[in-house]
Amino acid sequence: MKAFVFPGQGAQFVGMGKDLYDSNKLAKELFDKANDILGYKITEIMFNGTDEELKQTKVTQPAVFLHSVISALCMGDAFQPDMTAGHSLGEFSALVTAGALSFEDGLKLVYARAMAMQKACEATPSTMAAIIGLSDADVETICAEVNKPGSVCVPANYNCPGQLVISGNVEALTEACEKMKAKGAKRALVLKVGGAFHSPLMQPAKDELQKAIENTNFCAPKCPVYQNVDGKPYTDPKEIKENLIAQLTSSVRWTSCVTNMIADGADDFTECGPGKALQGMIGRIDKTVSAHGIDA
Repeated sequence: MKAFVFPGQGAQFVGMGKDLYDSNKLAKELFDKANDILGYKITEIMFNGTDEELKQTKVTQPAVFLHSVISALCMGDAFQPDMTAGHSLGEFSALVTAGALSFEDGLKLVYARAMAMQKACEATPSTMAAIIGLSDADVETICAEVNKPGSVCVPANYNCPGQLVISGNVEALTEACEKMKAKGAKRALVLKVGGAFHSPLMQPAKDELQKAIENTNFCAPKCPVYQNVDGKPYTDPKEIKENLIAQLTSSVRWTSCVTNMIADGADDFTECGPGKALQGMIGRIDKTVSAHGIDA
């Protein structure tokens, strides 16, 4: 069975989508439509901008979403998913390509999400850290030791065995990283990100995005979408909405998404969008399945 998966923030690169725009009529139409919806020429930044311009929150998330969704839609008949999933931001791409959301509504929600998250990041000095080489249980234990009122430290992304990202206040994460290293982590590296994504510090963004999601029409997708909050498949629009709202302050259960997809028959994974991060994670979760990308 075929699974299509979609990357999150951090996979962007200058030039992303330009070949598609230049060679595919549908891609050009969708990119031009995106410029109109957003009110600025995101294509100029994606195709010809600088890394710094592309790192702007109002650009990064819509850019990755657009590249991912348009790459999938331009596959034509080759895009026949039995199931989809996306990592964090990529969940919106998974929902649009599965037919649960329109292209226009998906882009509007992604932009609303990006701006809400930016505001939450500016409100509290916070960040994330990558922990390599420890078990999930060890990371969870250390996070629980550090996490207390005014000192947030929680697991944010369960990417694959031995690779977990934590999220919280800068001071809390600095303390947690020292404890992780003492426990035997190969790496415990604070990341250059502007905020504590998928943590309680994103509550203001969650409140803001909730209104936008509740006012958006969702349909039953044409295939199950495995959602980040628990890694399980969903087809009911009401449940999909609830999970999407919860996602901003919940951990991304990517390992569970992939293992559940495989348990339900997935043996061929295609990553749609920039980069190869998900292919690497899938390979570390289960080496017996095929994981590849598409040229776009």
